[in-house]
Amino acid sequence: MAKESIKARERKRERMVEKFAEKRKALKDAGDYIALQKLPKNASPVRLHNRCKLTGRPKGYMRLFGVSRINFREMANKGLIPGIRKASW
Repeated sequence: MAKESIKARERKRERMVEKFAEKRKALKDAGDYIALQKLPKNASPVRLHNRCKLTGRPKGYMRLFGVSRINFREMANKGLIPGIRKASW
């Protein structure tokens, strides 16, 4: 499980990306790269990293469900994810 400070840092980055999204787009369209460099580093969407919404695990993340592979498997086996069941043939 990830530390709370790391999960909080990632949430802070997400908020900052949302806050500066329009301004970044306007500056990029205008070609004003000097003003673009003056924006905060964490305002860039490239700095975001996908993390599990439940545990904060950075690796093995499944985009479609927003959780790590481990949590996905546990939830699927318990029947918590609609439309997903264990394969058997």
